[in-house]
Amino acid sequence: MLKTIILFLFTGVVTTIHAQQKTTSQPNIIFILADDLGYADVGCYGQQKTETPNIDDLAKQGLKFTQFYAGSTVCAPSRNTLLTGLHTGHTSVRGNKSFLPEGQTPLDENVVTIANQLQQHGYRTAAFGKWGLGFITTSGDPAKKGFEEFFGYNCQSLAHDYYPDHLWHDHDRIDLTQNLTANVIYSADTIQAKAMQFIQQQNNSKPFFLYVPYTLPHGDVIAPHDSVYNYYVQKFNEAAVPYNPKKDKLSYEPHPHAAFAAMVYRLDKYVGEIVNAVQQQGLAENTLILFSSDNGPHRENGGDPDFFQNHGMYRGIKRDLYEGGIRVPFIAYWKGMIQPGVTDQWGALWDMYPSFEQIAGMPVTKKIDGISIVPTLLNKGKQKQHEYLYWEFHENNGRQAVRWKNWKLIKLNVNIKDSAVVELYDLDKDPSEKNNIASQFPNKVKKLDAMIKKAHSPSEEWPLLPEEVKGRKVEND
Repeated sequence: MLKTIILFLFTGVVTTIHAQQKTTSQPNIIFILADDLGYADVGCYGQQKTETPNIDDLAKQGLKFTQFYAGSTVCAPSRNTLLTGLHTGHTSVRGNKSFLPEGQTPLDENVVTIANQLQQHGYRTAAFGKWGLGFITTSGDPAKKGFEEFFGYNCQSLAHDYYPDHLWHDHDRIDLTQNLTANVIYSADTIQAKAMQFIQQQNNSKPFFLYVPYTLPHGDVIAPHDSVYNYYVQKFNEAAVPYNPKKDKLSYEPHPHAAFAAMVYRLDKYVGEIVNAVQQQGLAENTLILFSSDNGPHRENGGDPDFFQNHGMYRGIKRDLYEGGIRVPFIAYWKGMIQPGVTDQWGALWDMYPSFEQIAGMPVTKKIDGISIVPTLLNKGKQKQHEYLYWEFHENNGRQAVRWKNWKLIKLNVNIKDSAVVELYDLDKDPSEKNNIASQFPNKVKKLDAMIKKAHSPSEEWPLLPEEVKGRKVEND
């Protein structure tokens, strides 16, 4: 069993990538994205309490990145960067907002996703899991954004409930009436079954892009009370939490540590099942497998970063722009093509767009923020480097961050006039961001602040700086 959350399935080897191999087929791509999985939530990145044998095996057989970043520190904008190749200074969705009748702010009508691109170049496309980028009646409908099949949660707020009353299959609402009175259908298992079915239907006749944005281990923390759950109850010697009458009985979790560990273990199990299915279908040698997460670990509704230390040595969690909120695991596996090892090459979710294009033998889009990491993956050719990486966050009074070389500048309270707090860190000497040295290096602060101004494109929908703020409220997810 192997460990991964982002999977690229390759049905062939593209001539532009590997000239010595002749093939007319395009590689399949499977991308698995965990939800709120911290940098150190899996064993190969340092987790000691939770067991993740499949993801650990994938890291041993593949390439493990130690400096890979999420697109944002919350769900919707991070997914947007993945699908558009743009960082949050340029994306059309930069935060979490509810959108009636269901779901979040939709992707703009003129947005061309990487799924659109691959679909137009002959790929079958499917997504199974959590969408969060627009309801089916909007411009953000998954079908309009390149996915010929979708199954899962359209709305990421509803995805907090692992025993929901409905999911979506394309434009059809799938009612789960059994869950109205008892916890019967665990949504993550149902989503996994659809993903497995899709892989088992592939036969190399047409390339495909499979996007699997799992909901695990996002809160609410709740897992089926099976043998794995009971194993962790015993392992942690965890006493039951007193009953909270304010919580719905169906979602009440008496052993949150055991439940969270069981959720991560279940995620690991799913990854192993996908890798095994790829092998059984005879696709392994033509398959690139990638695994990552959308942001750092959460503390909501059962999450406990202090207990699991799932941010590792890094400061911060979800909603922070410190390393713990945005640095995430990233593993790439492709049998016979990617050499096992560890790399400190920078990467971010917005790099997937041009990487997928290059892998598929397509022209690489130029007017995006992403840079293809294919040279690093295949150890072939010169790897282009980012000048800097940038993030902006539209909660908690507005936050911005930029990384340039070993320097990291973070600005807090940016949408409150004359209240911005500036922090500077040297990540080589201080990876845990404990010592703010902004006062010691004013020239560095000035240089990185200029990068922030360059990276941020004003948005009427997403005001950030004081002159842009219009009193709009974003939801917490």
